[in-house]
Amino acid sequence: MMLRPGMYLQDRYEILEQIGSGGMSEVYRAKCHKLNRLVAIKVLKEEFSSDAGFVKKFKMEAQAAAGLSHPNIVSVYDVVDEGSIHYIVMELIEGITLKSYITKKGRLGSKEAIGIALQVAQGIAAAHDQHIVHRDIKPQNMIISRDGKVKVADFGIARAVTTQTIGATAVGSVHYISPEQARGGFSDSRTDIYSLGITMYEMVTGTVPFDGDNTVSIALAHLEQPITPPSRLNPEVPVSLERIIMKCTQKKPEKRYADVYELISDLRHALVDPDDDFVAQEPEVDTSSPTMVISGDELSQIKSAPRRSTGPIVMSGQSNSLRDVPGSGGQHERRGDREHGYDRRKEPESGRELKHSGYDKEYDRDYERGRSGGYGRQDAAEDGRSLDYDYEEDYGYDRGRSSGYGGSGSSRTLGGKKGGRGGKSADVNPQIEKLLTTVGVAVAIIIVAVLVVIFAKLGGIFNSGSHTELTLPAVESGESDSGLKDTETRVPDFVGMTEDEAEEKAKENHLKLSYSYTASEEEKKGLVVEQKTEEGTVVDKQSTIRVVVGEGGMESSTEEETDASQIDLTALGLEALDGTNAKNLLEAKGLKVSLQSENSDTIIKDQVIRYEPTSASPGSEIRLYVSSGPAVTMVPVPDLTGKTEEEAAQLLEAAGLTVAPKEQILTQKSDTVSRGKIISQIPLKDEEVPEGSAVSYVVSIGKGTKYVAIVNDDYPLKDNFGPGGASTTITVEIVMVQTVNGQKRTTTVMDAREMKGDVTLPVHYQLTGEDGVLTGELQIRDVTNDRVLKTYPLEFMEVDA
Repeated sequence: MMLRPGMYLQDRYEILEQIGSGGMSEVYRAKCHKLNRLVAIKVLKEEFSSDAGFVKKFKMEAQAAAGLSHPNIVSVYDVVDEGSIHYIVMELIEGITLKSYITKKGRLGSKEAIGIALQVAQGIAAAHDQHIVHRDIKPQNMIISRDGKVKVADFGIARAVTTQTIGATAVGSVHYISPEQARGGFSDSRTDIYSLGITMYEMVTGTVPFDGDNTVSIALAHLEQPITPPSRLNPEVPVSLERIIMKCTQKKPEKRYADVYELISDLRHALVDPDDDFVAQEPEVDTSSPTMVISGDELSQIKSAPRRSTGPIVMSGQSNSLRDVPGSGGQHERRGDREHGYDRRKEPESGRELKHSGYDKEYDRDYERGRSGGYGRQDAAEDGRSLDYDYEEDYGYDRGRSSGYGGSGSSRTLGGKKGGRGGKSADVNPQIEKLLTTVGVAVAIIIVAVLVVIFAKLGGIFNSGSHTELTLPAVESGESDSGLKDTETRVPDFVGMTEDEAEEKAKENHLKLSYSYTASEEEKKGLVVEQKTEEGTVVDKQSTIRVVVGEGGMESSTEEETDASQIDLTALGLEALDGTNAKNLLEAKGLKVSLQSENSDTIIKDQVIRYEPTSASPGSEIRLYVSSGPAVTMVPVPDLTGKTEEEAAQLLEAAGLTVAPKEQILTQKSDTVSRGKIISQIPLKDEEVPEGSAVSYVVSIGKGTKYVAIVNDDYPLKDNFGPGGASTTITVEIVMVQTVNGQKRTTTVMDAREMKGDVTLPVHYQLTGEDGVLTGELQIRDVTNDRVLKTYPLEFMEVDA
């Protein structure tokens, strides 16, 4: 239902004007007369209001969102049902959507984009803390206020709409949906991280990564197509921000940031050091494997192989096995889930294998249930196969041709049931069994040979001066070390190395070093004498390991060692925290903390710049230097009243100030101020404001203009009643009708009054119409019988007021 200006909701909210319209709602500016404040009212469109299930879900989610209170979230004041109208009353933000801002600027600078992303991420994090997932993060739902604050809107209303099918209502959102949303599978907080990544991509490039002629093609692109790195569209994007965006937009949720707080930490790091390549990325799969030619016999062997087989199938002429045959214990990735595969430094790590993360089983149960052939969980359990593996696609099977699978592409049941592979039994194929036996014997021989050599060496059998070492080939694995994830590494032993040697060793193990120095024996001068993280400790790659280097000056090694109770502040990541959180962290470790403000052009306000000292024992005092933002110079605002806009611009420039954006420059009629002169300003004259601030003002348009129409006529009522009109009494009124913004607006010209039917009614009026409306009509109405007696067309002329 479309609301009209002047309408009241709940006898409290007066509708002032419509300010927006979306796929599922209309937005109005309104005034709350109870609290005397302006609000925004978002009213569900009729196609949603008529869906009882949707309305119920919408109310539950919106009420939950109403509990959110955060500077970067648009506040929800009320959720109301009023008959067939369902609406949300929320905070009114005077500003512009991020989408419009991007459209106007083309693309944003990296610092500006990071600043906006940080504010959005903080709002999302606050919602996630309350277990509320937005699920429709996009620039259209982010509003930048006039003071630069970014707020996220539509919590609750977004989640409710996710029950709808991708279609007309998703046109504005499909560019930002995550792959799991496109599939209709389970989605969690990492869905918001993906959508925020797409939004950051659009901020720095000016375009979305995927576009198409319809929603389906765009959704498929999110599933299947790799994202073009933003630096290819905008070479000025720093490496850190690009890494962050690419990590946010990974196809699989588990390869994205685990939560928004990790993303916030990296964004803050990127703001401080944009060229530092610090973002931890999942290793990519080597996709350069040579094509294998499979003979007809081998293809038959593959197709007839039982699904429970756990051994490899060896191709002729190949020394390695196909480990990813269904049922082999290998893990599989369905087509469309391949990751971006891009490394800006061109340093792929070979010898690694993509580990299956369980994403498909966890997030695509709906997809599994809906696959053709009726293959569901029960079949999978009996057949011994992973639910998400597409056997036919991986081995080139054409569903349109007849095969030994039982039928020519028709629906069938897999596994040893009817319609299976030509009725063959599920027993192991003799050829495969023979092949497995041969491979097993060969492996056993190798193992025995290795054991013989090892025991021989231990027993001193080989006593010659020259020893021959047995080198075993490295076993390829999805993990770089036994029990390690691809993102982890073990800390090596740095003690005894020079700084250069330690740096080289750290680089080999994907680690970074920080140094401190201490007195040592002369022979240990320049060497690492201690490392703070023990050898063999498992840490994340790119972690920083603190080592202590000897400086000499000691006669013996019995001198007092460094106090083991010392706390290494460099390992706490204080620079990623604001002053309050950093203070709380240090106090929890038994340290005393004092805060000191310091101006910074590069560190955002309230964030830690540095600290002294870098290590301390419990009870010591730490001084935290916290950013107060760039140094601010206060300047007085000049008097702009009575000046032209050109004169005002010159005065502001001379004072170190700027003119506010056009949308903040207002016009107003005035009987006292000449046309084109400034009536008033904000801030007021002589007010002290930071240098570079914007000043807005109101410009006079003079007395203005009005639109006038004239009617001169005498209308005899007896024309409607004939000779007997004198004995008839009716109630008559005269009204003016105009169409304003698509809605009819009626103005009373003559109030309703009783008249005899033989009266001649004088119709002599100079009428003032709505601004900018050039037509209308004057009606003489019979109120008694609810009919129009006479209509005069009106044409309005613009004249000086």
